[in-house]
Amino acid sequence: MSGGGRSRRGFAARPRSADAWIAAPEASEPSPRRNANSARLTIDVTPDLRRRLKLAALQRGITLADLVRAMLAEAFPEDDQGRAP
Repeated sequence: MSGGGRSRRGFAARPRSADAWIAAPEASEPSPRRNANSARLTIDVTPDLRRRLKLAALQRGITLADLVRAMLAEAFPEDDQGRAP
């Protein structure tokens, strides 16, 4: 591939800086952790909340998706299916 002016980074490429990574749009490649039994969930958040979530994920060394999955699993454990939060 040539031209276009936009380089494509690999999945595990290190971001130029934390600020650049936080400001960057999400990658369109599917997570290797997804399987046939997963379902996509789309939510709208403010840019400030998105920035805070991405920063928290970066500080923990995990992906934003993994951070949100862990937060949801903690808030809604399997054994509490009938109970409201």
